[in-house]
Amino acid sequence: MPSTPRPLDPAACYAALQARDARFDGHWFTGVTSTGVYCRPICRVRTPKAENCRFFPHAAAAESAGFRPCLKCRPELAPRSFSVMEASRSLAHAARERLDAAARHGEGPSLEALAKGLGVTARHLRRIFADAFGVSPLAYLQTQRLLTAKQLLTDTQLPLASVAAQAGFGSTRAFQDAWSQQYRLAPLQLRKQAAQTAAPPLTLSYRPPYAVPELLSFLAVRAIPGVEDVDQARRRVRRTVRAGTTVGQLAVEFDADLPRVRLHLSDTLWPHAAEIQGRVRQWLDLDADPDAIAQRLAALRPTPGLRLAGGVDRFELAVRAVLGQQVTVAAARTVSQRVVQAWGQALPDAQGLGEGQAWLFPTPQALAHASVEAVAACGMPLRRAQCLVGLAQAWPALRMAQPTPHDPDAAEAELQQLAGIGPWTAAYIRMRAWPWPDRFLPGDGVLRQQLALDPHDPTVFAPYRSYAVLQLWQRATLAKAPS
Repeated sequence: MPSTPRPLDPAACYAALQARDARFDGHWFTGVTSTGVYCRPICRVRTPKAENCRFFPHAAAAESAGFRPCLKCRPELAPRSFSVMEASRSLAHAARERLDAAARHGEGPSLEALAKGLGVTARHLRRIFADAFGVSPLAYLQTQRLLTAKQLLTDTQLPLASVAAQAGFGSTRAFQDAWSQQYRLAPLQLRKQAAQTAAPPLTLSYRPPYAVPELLSFLAVRAIPGVEDVDQARRRVRRTVRAGTTVGQLAVEFDADLPRVRLHLSDTLWPHAAEIQGRVRQWLDLDADPDAIAQRLAALRPTPGLRLAGGVDRFELAVRAVLGQQVTVAAARTVSQRVVQAWGQALPDAQGLGEGQAWLFPTPQALAHASVEAVAACGMPLRRAQCLVGLAQAWPALRMAQPTPHDPDAAEAELQQLAGIGPWTAAYIRMRAWPWPDRFLPGDGVLRQQLALDPHDPTVFAPYRSYAVLQLWQRATLAKAPS
């Protein structure tokens, strides 16, 4: 029998609310009984009286209790409040992970389909989900859809039909009915109110601290010219991206003063804005809980806020992991650029952000039909070229390629069945492409060297061993830097 979640401590929550402590952003929300609105802990409006506050573990619980989202602090921008690790251990959390993914992709799975995918009955899923989160699965999904729509209405000028489709509603009428019933406000009324204080194109929040210079340095040394461009002075990354058959460019820029990222999209990508922002959150690890990670890694004296850089495309990251086998980062980058120019696609200027020639990384189909000899001519051993072509041919059927992958152990084992992909490469792909927070890379020379200098049992860092990897790599990098 699933246990009822531990209730929030109102006194502790109210103290954090008074301090506007960003570390709790997304972990809970405050419903204000005197206004009927629910807020994030960081809301800048006047702090309500304690007796007027109710605290909820997620937005759906607040909305189920009759509260509307605040137009000032915008609950739809809050970071997510749980780890992918929880989804691997609990059916209820696995269901929540799939519902979040469905909301990001504008999908509307039925309760029966969701339950079947998890191997349980719809009745059992409804019961365990309500026990864990206090709302039904469909009520939770409805809140996620409405909050996605709220962000698109506030931050973009997309037509109402596009907002409805991206948020997962079957029609504009269904969206308008759900919105009006839940918020007692017409969708376009919100847009009129938001127009006076409109945010940048799309705003993505995170919990501080965030080691922005370290993340940008990590991405910069690996950036493939034409595919990615990292401007460390402007705290900005620009890169090409695919969304289905649509191609374009995005740019992310870290705010210098607030814990948020501005996301800019080329015109072609706006019909996929909801999906892309979900991918960007994973790429930049915006939902991490840096305090929890720092506590677990305390023995390493960690760099505060170091994040696990994922990717916007799992296939691209898998290919780059193979290209990085037994060579320097610089060499892997050079070979990757040759592969892109041979089998990638030049992005037409009209589909970019207007800042020079851009290239799209090759698709699995393009590399699957490449000759092994031509791939090897890019500057790699024949066996590695065979591995790349084999990976591309196998990719569509792999667990890692699925929109919402499940069973990370099976996915990693499946990769190792491919010729040329060993334990380190499979673990690295899982760590960054999933992304998975608790994978220590087997046989990594840098990790072995660092642990010889400062011995620790990696198991003590669970469930954040991937972050321990990053900390030890960072330590090695700093040791090599000239004083």
